[in-house]
Order: sequence, then C-alpha cells, then structure tokens
Amino acid sequence: MEVKRQFKWFTIVEYEKEQDYLREMHRSGWKFIKVAGLGMYYFEKCIPQDVVYQLDYNKEGLAHKDEYLKMFDDCGWEYIQDYAGYSYFRKAVAEDGIAEEIFCDDESRLYMMQRVLKGRMLPLLVIFFAVLLPQFFIHFFRTHNYLIAVFVGSVLLTYLAIFTVFFVKYNQYKSYRK
Repeated sequence: MEVKRQFKWFTIVEYEKEQDYLREMHRSGWKFIKVAGLGMYYFEKCIPQDVVYQLDYNKEGLAHKDEYLKMFDDCGWEYIQDYAGYSYFRKAVAEDGIAEEIFCDDESRLYMMQRVLKGRMLPLLVIFFAVLLPQFFIHFFRTHNYLIAVFVGSVLLTYLAIFTVFFVKYNQYKSYRK
C-alpha cells in the first residue's frame, strides 16, 4: 500500500475547506487515513472516487461515543478518526450524483458553530486576553523588547483574523436562521 503525507494547515473555521480538500484528494486517487500533529495528512493510494468528507465538532457526542458513532453509521457514514475535537466521516457520493452532508440546513450548521464557539473559541479568547495581550503591552511599553513585541503582535493579529472570520461566518448562519 502506497502512503502519501502532505502538510496542510486549516484554521478552526476552515472545516469546509478541509472537507473539500479531502474530497479532492480522494477524487485524485488518495484516500484520507488520518491527520496528526500540526496539519500532517496521511493518504493511501486508491481508485479515484467521489467521496464526501464531513467534520463534526461535538464533545457531547464523544462523551457517548458508541451511540454517537452508531447514529452516523446508521446513516451510512464511515467514521475515520477524532482530531482536535472534530470527528471525521466519509461517504461515497450516490449514483445520482447527490453528495449528502451531515448538516443539511443552516440551523444545524449554526448549532455546530455554537459548539465550536463554546469548545474552541472561548478558550482561545481567554488565552488572547489573559496571556497574549498583556505580553504584547509588557514587551512593547515596559521592557521595550520590540522583537518579542513584534512576534507576540503577529500572533495577536493571527488570532484576531481567526476570531473575525469565525464571527462573520457565525453571524451568517445566525442571519440565515431568521
């Protein structure tokens, strides 16, 4: 069996891009095996096929993993792995070309985004306000260590970009619901 490794980085809010990436890899003859470390994806050579990949963020589901996985299995989804709070599933596209999704409406997507907000974004906000922001001000204004201030500032900007994208997407799902 031929195995391929690829480094690819997706932020918390780019789960749809990640799903598309995995689908495209399968279409080109590389079946997703696992993701490990910081964005190292493993694939094995396969017959090219159109397969939908879906990610779900559900800590409550993982607390009752047997029932959680059984629910997806009953709907024809193959469980692959859990990584960073997300569960990975795949399913071949139907013969009629219809690609099923786990989240079939904006309300269920919003509910998943709410789980991501509570499970991932709130802890990041705590780190942002309790650790990074004070470190930036300390190094910039108090110790005048501008090299560290620039580094911490770039991390702050990255966090701000992730927060912005997440909350824009979250608000889109919220507005669809109205």
